[in-house]
Amino acid sequence: MRSRNTALSLPDPSPFLLSHPPFHWLGFRRHRSLSTVMGSQASTLLEEIKKETGFSHGQIIRLYSRFTSLDKGDNGTLSWEDFQRIPELAIDPPGDRIINAFFPEGEDQVNFRGCMKTLAHFRPIEDNEKSKDVNGPEPLDSRSNKLHFAFQLYDLDEDDKISRDEMLQVLCMMVGVSISDEQLGSIADRTMQEADQDGDSAISFTEFVKVLEKVDVEQKMSIRFLH
Repeated sequence: MRSRNTALSLPDPSPFLLSHPPFHWLGFRRHRSLSTVMGSQASTLLEEIKKETGFSHGQIIRLYSRFTSLDKGDNGTLSWEDFQRIPELAIDPPGDRIINAFFPEGEDQVNFRGCMKTLAHFRPIEDNEKSKDVNGPEPLDSRSNKLHFAFQLYDLDEDDKISRDEMLQVLCMMVGVSISDEQLGSIADRTMQEADQDGDSAISFTEFVKVLEKVDVEQKMSIRFLH
């Protein structure tokens, strides 16, 4: 990494993920049991989600309660429109990028299991997780997976690289009209120059990781979920 300014000029995941914080809608008001809705399959599903995501039983149940309250059609899935009902996501342009992250390519609905896999990227990395079996699957909340998730927010056309135009669009989302177009262009140009190590006029994931190597990504992309 050439300088600390590189990381500062690269758009920070936190405006997308924590500045509102956009996920405080995950608080809940009513407790709806998984078993009430899914019957005998609930216990199996609970264990599978716990294993896949690292969430505790209590966290899963609380998040399921919130999931069902957003599922206005009682379909067992959430649509784009369901997410748009969340004021913090609907009124802020970066909210669209956050919503997109919940939907696999070509899908217009996400079930609870899929929703939990996305949210798992924002779990804090606990001390006991750092010593897990190295031969097992990498946790969704690992530094590498958090960075990959953040990279996808910037890769607007999903071609596995960040162009200057994409950088400029992300900057516009983050700062709106608070600075001039000329200033935005200057920031985008400087970031591309410092991060684009191979000179192909784009930032690859490897370059993205390099430019953020001294940034506390684990803290910036973590949300404290109630147990």
